[in-house]
Amino acid sequence: MQQVTVRVPASTSNLGPGFDCLGVALRIYNSVTVTTDRSHEHLHPKIVSQAAGRFFKQVRRRAFPFSFSIVEDIPRSRGLGSSATIRLGILHALNWLSDNPLDRPTIFQLCAELESHPDNAAPATFGGFTVVQGNATVSVGPSKRDARPTFQRFQVAGRLYFVLLVPDFEIKTSLARRILPSKISRLAAVKNCANACAIAAAFASKDYEKLRGVFADYLHQPFRAKLMPFLPGVIAAAEKAGALGAFLSGSGSTICAITLQGPDRVAAAMKRATPSSSRTIVTRADNRGARIMPFRNSKSAIRN
Repeated sequence: MQQVTVRVPASTSNLGPGFDCLGVALRIYNSVTVTTDRSHEHLHPKIVSQAAGRFFKQVRRRAFPFSFSIVEDIPRSRGLGSSATIRLGILHALNWLSDNPLDRPTIFQLCAELESHPDNAAPATFGGFTVVQGNATVSVGPSKRDARPTFQRFQVAGRLYFVLLVPDFEIKTSLARRILPSKISRLAAVKNCANACAIAAAFASKDYEKLRGVFADYLHQPFRAKLMPFLPGVIAAAEKAGALGAFLSGSGSTICAITLQGPDRVAAAMKRATPSSSRTIVTRADNRGARIMPFRNSKSAIRN
């Protein structure tokens, strides 16, 4: 019997205007433990069985039975990439148990395909701030072809705080995507491109003061605010309390503010502006991404 534990960070994605392109890994984690168990077959939930099936298909090896457990610290269905952490945990664990036939970029691509969007998979895999070009699949007529995403990654300094307001209700990504319009105006597209480019430049240069005022979005947040009418008020409260800006994390329901100072003050202001029950989390960026964790058993000692 072999066992491995993979720790995968949460991620906040979109950052307002960077829809399906921008993401940051956060110091909140899910830990996935996989154990080989050849005594009997296990029935796994769909998210696990799909990841395992995709892995064994990629490496062209016969699947082996395994059991798994997850220690979850990331709230589910809150726009913090919890599904990506489970998929990545399974993929990395099976890869390690198979003597590492896949490199990290390939595992990222597999996760992006399973997620159908790469903006959580990239930061959760590599850590830091990531910019992803390309999606998991693109439609070509009646069919789809593979469009492997490429990425750029940047370290995030410890002086930058991420303040999360986590409401006590979930928002399913599928629902949050269905309410988006099929078309937007050219002016809205231009504004979004300008803001997304400014965010990428600020993270790349670590000149974080230039993040102020560039999180405005015209592509998805105005429409998803129908699911969260208090979103504009929370964003305004965070900025008034000193945050560089705030935005809907992924498809919600978490709202994320970024600040260089007074994170507790920002958190309190965001909570006061929320009519529903919620909690706040103050954290920083994770620059390491998914990690095989050290453990010790009667046969071996594994070190990262």
